[in-house]
This record gives sequence, C-alpha cells and structure tokens, in this order.
Amino acid sequence: MDERLKKYATADVPRYTSYPTAVQFGNDFAPETWVDWLGRLPEDASLSVYVHIPFCKQMCWYCGCHTTIPNTYERAAKYTERLLKEIEMTAPLLNGPKGRVKHFHFGGGTPTYLTNEDLGGIVAKVRELFGFAEDAEIAIEMDPRTFNRDKALALAEMGFNRASFGVQDFNATVQELVNRIQPYDMVAECVEDLHAAGITSVNFDLMYGLPGQTVDTVIETAKQAAGLAPDRIAVFGYAHVPWFKKHQKMIRDDDLPGIEQRYHQAIAIGETLAANGYTAIGLDHYARNDDSMAQALHEGTLRRNFQGYTVDPADALIGFGCSAISSLPTGFAQSARDMAKWATRIEEGRLAIDRGLMLSDEDRMRGEIIEKLMCFLRANPRAIATAHGFDAAVLGDAYDKLAPLVADGLCTVREDGSVIVPEEMRLFVRTVCLAFDAYYQPKPQRHAKAV
Repeated sequence: MDERLKKYATADVPRYTSYPTAVQFGNDFAPETWVDWLGRLPEDASLSVYVHIPFCKQMCWYCGCHTTIPNTYERAAKYTERLLKEIEMTAPLLNGPKGRVKHFHFGGGTPTYLTNEDLGGIVAKVRELFGFAEDAEIAIEMDPRTFNRDKALALAEMGFNRASFGVQDFNATVQELVNRIQPYDMVAECVEDLHAAGITSVNFDLMYGLPGQTVDTVIETAKQAAGLAPDRIAVFGYAHVPWFKKHQKMIRDDDLPGIEQRYHQAIAIGETLAANGYTAIGLDHYARNDDSMAQALHEGTLRRNFQGYTVDPADALIGFGCSAISSLPTGFAQSARDMAKWATRIEEGRLAIDRGLMLSDEDRMRGEIIEKLMCFLRANPRAIATAHGFDAAVLGDAYDKLAPLVADGLCTVREDGSVIVPEEMRLFVRTVCLAFDAYYQPKPQRHAKAV
C-alpha cells in the first residue's frame, strides 16, 4: 500500500447515502413538517417504499445494523401490528392515484424473521393502500440460516422478485469468529430454492476486514460467490465500533486485520469479481455485465440512496418502522430509533417521525455533485453549480481542499473543473466527496474508516 494512502485509509468519512448525512438531522423536527411535505408531493410522483424489520434470530458479532434478538415472537407480532397501523396512517397523506410504487424493499435485521403470514400482511397492506407499478421491484434481505424452500415459495407467492443474502465470508474459521455459521452448500441451496420458486434476481453481501480473514481467504470467497452467479454483489468493510455496538466486543482486536491488510483484501475481492464477469459500481458494488445496475452505470442513470446503489428512479422514498429514513424532494425525515418510543407514538395514533432536515438549494446542488462522484467516479461541479443557479465560485474552497488529494493521486481536476477519481482509487471516492461537504467536521468515532 502506497504510504501516501495510509492517512486517507484510516480517516473517518461518511458513506454518503445521503447529503447532508444523517449526522445533520435535527432532533427537534416536527412530524407536522413531514405531513406537509407528503401533501405537497406531485400527484404523479413515483414512490419507493422501505420497511425496516429490526429482529434477528441470532446476533452476528460484526453486525452494525439496527436490530435486536427477541426472547419470543410476540415482540415481532406486536411490531407488525404497529407497522400496519403506521402504513394506514401515512397512506392518506399522499395525493394521487395508486400504483406508483416502483421499488419496495424490506431491510433489517432479518425481514424473514417474520412469519409468512405477518410478512404477507405487510406486502398486502402496501399493495392495497399504495399500489405497485406494473414493473415494480419487490426486494427482501434474508439470512441463509433461517431460509428454506417453503419460504422461497411463500415469498414468490407474495410477489417478491429480488432477494439479498448476507454471505459475508465462506471461510469456516472466519464464520466461527463472527458467530455466523453458514457453509457454502447452505447458501448454494438457498439460491437454488429461490430460482426454483421463480425469484431469479439475487444479491450477495460480502465483507472484508473481518477477524481471521486474509487476502487468500477473501479471494476464495469471492470466487465461490461469483460461481453462484448472483446478479449483484456488495462488498463492505467491517466497521469495528464496540463502544457503539456492544456485541462487537466479542471480536478480539488481535484477530482483526490491519489497515494494509484491509486495503489489499478489498482490492483482491474487486479484482476477483472483475475477472469473473462483474462490473465495478461506484465505491463498493459489483454487478453482472447484463444486470440493470451495470446498464444504469453506463447510461448515467445510476442513483444512490439509503439502501446504497440503486436503479430506483422514484421521486420519493417513504420509510416505515423504527429508525426508517424517508427522502423527499424537500428533505429527509427519520422515525424514532428507540423502538419503545416508536411503538408508543404509533399506539397513540401519532406519526413516529422525530428527526429530519429540510434541504436548501445549496444542499441539493452539493448533494448532486457528491452523488455523481459516488456513482460514476466523476462529476463537473462547476457545471452542476451553474445548473442549480449558483455562481461556480461558491465551490472555490472545495477545489482548494482537492489540491492535496490531486497531489497524492486520489483524483484529477480538468481545466473545465471536472473531478475524476481513477478506477484504482475508487476506495477513496468518499474522501474526494468530503471536499464538497459543507457540514463535515472531523470527529473521532462518528463515521466509518475510508478503507
């Protein structure tokens, strides 16, 4: 690893699934503001819906998700009841016809922790009150350890057409160290069951930087994953934050790879997937060359939102469940992250939104620059500023911040102001984006490491 890169690799930087990032959301955000925003959506606005299920059967030591392990299923059943109520309260706030939901995504946690009846009830409620577009993508995240052929058939019956498995790593030693035992054969059988049920679009999540991983082991996992031919593969670096996620204390610091090892693991996974027919997408995604995400990259229509990279063209994203974040043209809103607080508000017949941020014109301008960089590794900030009605001089300080990055090879700046991140520096694209973030203040333990 080039010595010049180490200082950037160890720096804390946002993931930029939004701009401004969730760190900037205000805690005094009024639900009435959210209601007003929903009412002002155009009647023909296309929609995306996200549902958060914060339950898992077993805790993985690396997990950074907003989830919990219930003692009994009763908690999940009550959560489902409140979720249905939240959907019922929200739907009438929107104007326009039904049938505008282009993407419907279940995240967690483990959404398939829910019984088929409860899961199907949520899908049916969204279909009834919002309606799906004819070509809607209905996706769900799953745990291979709690999946079987019957679940695959049930999901297909509900209308799901995309599924995502948290694979992380196939190495037995690594799986032991992170408390997630799911052999290759188990995952292969899950994929086979999905295909047999008619769900042919499959995503995998892989990780690097886990305890026990080496360059050789991650290459082997990447080869095995590619051999199962998922349409898309996301590759995330493990964020070790035991002061924030207490269960991560089960992972010993001595078992974790160092920054150079993490860097070489990430590079090795990318090279392996490329050699097996996958196109690199932005920071950390890979798609088969014939997949719609690879096509969106080439056509310039790729987007980035709270679910990561997406081909979702929706005008508004509406989130349901505790901690769920919504995104509208006017701004962002987040439901209470504390489950008890979220539940109480729903039981009282009140919306659970308690954090948010109204976008300014400058936020939208800078957000477009950052999204373009994150998606395509290039952007013309001056042209974007002008298109938003700003004098390009407003970005003068950003170009000053880019100067040392240019000197160290993280990006180049052309005469017209275009910023380009070389393919071999894609791991540092977030560092380049920092130059255009008007809010960013370095603070230890706030964001993930760059690598």
